[in-house]
Amino acid sequence: MIDALLQALISGLAVGSAYALVALGFSITFTTTKTLNFAHGDFVSAGAFIGMSALFLILGMPISSTSFGTVVPAGETQFLGLFIVLLVMGALGWLLYVLGVRPFAGRPGLAWVMSTLGFGVILQSMGMAIWGPRPVVVPSPVGDSVIRFWGIGIRPQELLMLGVSVVVMVVFERIMNHTLIGKALRAVAANGAVASLMGINTQAMMVAAFVISSMLAGLSGFLLAPITQASLFMGLAIGLKGFSSAMIGGLNNPRGCVVGGFVLGVFESGVNLWEAQWREVAVFVLVILVLSFRPTGLFGRNLAEKI
Repeated sequence: MIDALLQALISGLAVGSAYALVALGFSITFTTTKTLNFAHGDFVSAGAFIGMSALFLILGMPISSTSFGTVVPAGETQFLGLFIVLLVMGALGWLLYVLGVRPFAGRPGLAWVMSTLGFGVILQSMGMAIWGPRPVVVPSPVGDSVIRFWGIGIRPQELLMLGVSVVVMVVFERIMNHTLIGKALRAVAANGAVASLMGINTQAMMVAAFVISSMLAGLSGFLLAPITQASLFMGLAIGLKGFSSAMIGGLNNPRGCVVGGFVLGVFESGVNLWEAQWREVAVFVLVILVLSFRPTGLFGRNLAEKI
């Protein structure tokens, strides 16, 4: 029983790190621009397929390939692929803000909701035209041999995902609290009008928020692909549960979003150990219960609006 619980804990932390990255992306755009990217799940899928395509190109294979065959990309190739993913996803984040958010932000109505959803549909349709609906098995840079200790087994890719995610979150925390760009982002999040009067380029900070958010989604997809296979539909569940994590932790609290991601991942893994068919039900019952007692999330802050 102890072995099963440890297995569920480690697996839950691994998948929870993916939820935490996505939740952090939601929090960054919400606190900075008061908008959300409702195509965030599609950005996770895009990260997986852009990374896969980058690996195909580096290996001299057609970009529309749907199998690596017996070829296993080396660590250097994987690192270069990750760099390309972050670069392309950052550009997509910029494009989404310029075309899908900035023209509608601050205006009455929720036109930006439909524009971000439409952006996601475009990405998914383009992916369908290039690769088709079938999932693609992506080799792991650290191999697929199961590591066994204390009677439990875990895949190296899960440990890699957990480790990379924790490092990224620590670096992000340090940047936000100890660098000028981090302080500028926090100033815009606190009060954009005052930040502008203080000489901060609020438009540049809003662009940066979408770029960072998209890069986090791409990183999540790139790391998840060797675990779940690259699929154009993988981002739907990840995006929804990432958003649920943000709501549990507090959408306006980046640290809370990270905690919410890990909590949701461990809870989901624990329920899966008990009764797998009740996993999705239990996850969203948890979200509803938390929001019933804490509408702003466990660590969210109540925002008073002056009229």
